[in-house]
This record gives sequence, C-alpha cells and structure tokens, in this order.
Amino acid sequence: MPFAFDESLAPEVYPLAWLVGRWRGAGVVEYPGVARRRVAADVVLDHDGGPYLRYESTLRLLDGDVPERIDLTAPDADFTPPSDAEVAAAQVWTTETGYWRPSTEALDGLGDDQHTIEVLLADASGRLTAYLGWVGGGRVELASQRTVRTATSPDVSGSRRMFGLVQGRLFWSEDLTAFGHPLQSYSSGQLVRLDAPVTGVEQ
Repeated sequence: MPFAFDESLAPEVYPLAWLVGRWRGAGVVEYPGVARRRVAADVVLDHDGGPYLRYESTLRLLDGDVPERIDLTAPDADFTPPSDAEVAAAQVWTTETGYWRPSTEALDGLGDDQHTIEVLLADASGRLTAYLGWVGGGRVELASQRTVRTATSPDVSGSRRMFGLVQGRLFWSEDLTAFGHPLQSYSSGQLVRLDAPVTGVEQ
C-alpha cells in the first residue's frame, strides 16, 4: 500500500513521515546517581511545510514501583499510556525541543531504504546537542556529534538514541555519557499514537 502523505509535507522529509503525530507512553529512567523511576513520555513531531520536522518531548516522573527488569519488546509489557490526569499531576523531569531534517552527509553501510538525517535538540537544563544518524524501515538511530553546555547544565557529554516502530508501538531508548561515566542506558520505554497514523507504514 502506498504512503498517504499530508499534502503540505515537504518531500525531503518523506522518510520521516511515519513519525509525524502525537505520541504518549511510559518508560523508565535510571543512571548512576539517578534512582530508577517510572516516567510518562509525551512526544510531538509536526511540521510547517519546511524541509524538516519540529520535535518536542517531555518526560514526567510517575508514582509507583518499577520492576527491576522490564522486557520492552514483550507484547504484554506494562507500558500502558498514562492518563491525562496522571500526566497533569506528574512532576516534569526534562523537556526538549528541536528539529529533525534530512542530511546530505554520507554514512557508510546504509541500505537503499535508509536515509541520513541530522537532529538538533535543546534541553531545558542548558544543553544543545547535534546528532547524526539514519532512518529507514520503521527505525531511527542517532549518535551525538557535538554537545554544547551552559555553566549550570548537567555534565552530559554524549548520547545515543534509538526509535523503532513495532506493531504500532514506538519503542525508544537513550544512552548517555555523563558525570564521568561511560556510555550506558539512561531511559527507555514505549509510545503509542494519540492521533491517526499515516497509512502505508509497516507496523
């Protein structure tokens, strides 16, 4: 089945069209010095007709215990999207805004259905990060290329992110190099759409 694109979507971002929309889900954050906590995640990717997508993400801390081990790929994993009431009552943990756009930079080893993208994200804690990566086959992989921090920003020097669409769920994970620790898991979880999906995307 062919894609059904929004007519106002710029052709340059067609490989990212399946991400456009409002997403919500639940996950966990944990890192040395950061206690394991359950989080609500809200993500919005939209556009204004330009050759890029606008991105906004918010993580909020949720009450309740978190199991020591969670199989994110399990169909019955307990990542039911939090309700509006839960989200409204939750404390904001972190917010980000930025842009996703196609890149002309060549990456080795990409297949014909994989496209290079660059992502620029600003974290409200005082960090600006430029990522380079690829999108294709319902998957996104990003690695930070440069991070600029203010004097009061947390000591985060690098990160790696993954998004994958599986049976209508958008899985995410983020690894950090921070506070003198090597690259390791920081957050992960599942998102579901809050609006109608783009047709023609394999889920």
